[in-house]
Amino acid sequence: MQTKQTSFLSGLSRGRFLAVALGLVMAMSPSLSAANPRIVVEVNSGRVIEHEDAFRKWYPASLTKLMTAYTTFRAVKSGRISLESIVTMSKKAADQPASKMYFKPGAQLTLDSALKLLLVKSANDIAVAVAETVGGSLDNFVGQMNSNAARLGMSSSHFVNPNGLPGAGQYTTARDLAVLAVAIRREFPEYAGYFSLEGVTTGKRTYPNYNLLIGRFDGADGMKTGFICASGFNQVSSATRNGRTVISVVLGADSLGARADLSADLLQKALTTRSGASVTLETLAPYGEGRDQVADISSDICSQTARKERSEGRDEEGRMKLFSPYIREMDRPPRAVFAGLLPGGEVSAQPASASNTIANVPIPIPRPNF
Repeated sequence: MQTKQTSFLSGLSRGRFLAVALGLVMAMSPSLSAANPRIVVEVNSGRVIEHEDAFRKWYPASLTKLMTAYTTFRAVKSGRISLESIVTMSKKAADQPASKMYFKPGAQLTLDSALKLLLVKSANDIAVAVAETVGGSLDNFVGQMNSNAARLGMSSSHFVNPNGLPGAGQYTTARDLAVLAVAIRREFPEYAGYFSLEGVTTGKRTYPNYNLLIGRFDGADGMKTGFICASGFNQVSSATRNGRTVISVVLGADSLGARADLSADLLQKALTTRSGASVTLETLAPYGEGRDQVADISSDICSQTARKERSEGRDEEGRMKLFSPYIREMDRPPRAVFAGLLPGGEVSAQPASASNTIANVPIPIPRPNF
């Protein structure tokens, strides 16, 4: 299998290719390689296949939106709200920092469309609008998020907002995120399609999924990415082969490409090996020093040197370089589904610098299913 980097990595054997690739990733970020929380688990059994620093507290960034989605799914299941319920943008929602949709206060869309924008575009304004709609108020919804975390046994997690923007008191661990991801897959299999979308379109603008494994890694079917300077590049991923689903969590990677490479390596190992270990998410005992302090790696991630290295990690066309032999190049534009405002809704002018578009792909007028 060839990757996007065949131009300068061609001729390497598959095994040597992987060794060189992983060596490059580690060499580029020695300070992070020693403390890069990760875990990979099997969904059905909860068996832990591999883990490192799984109990180290970390800023979740937009991985927070997994709990926002989970809390919303529970509200739908209880009958308090439906996927066709109307989500109205409040001023508070519209005032959230980017990444966002730039919808004006008063704009309306269905909860179904809002969830797609939440999970694919990772829109912070949508997260607050959903929270206000589902919870009745932002504070009530955040309270529900924390109640759900406690009920699931996410003993080292706490949320202060539904979008993952930096905030004192917002933290989680790789182990807790695995617990949440497994709960989503087990309790709400009917909503799995939200996490595997390749892209969304508002009818005016099209956005790809930030998860670089979807459509590029064999069996990839979700789930969410996140980034702030303090946390680095985070990713929760799921993949299914031969009826077996595994989930990986990678925290603190030094680039968008690195988190994809590390995730692919973990998923591939989990899907191709069967460890005899009997440790599960429930029986994995807390470990590691300094677990009470939330890690902050801003100086590693957002320094001038780190930004320069990330800019050099793109090819001439601006595409992120991916080194994993398990990630193939996508030979077509991502498929996008509709997720926009209801008729009569308007979008404010979006600054060019905030655009994260992909090539325009003709989209059928009727909204397609997942």
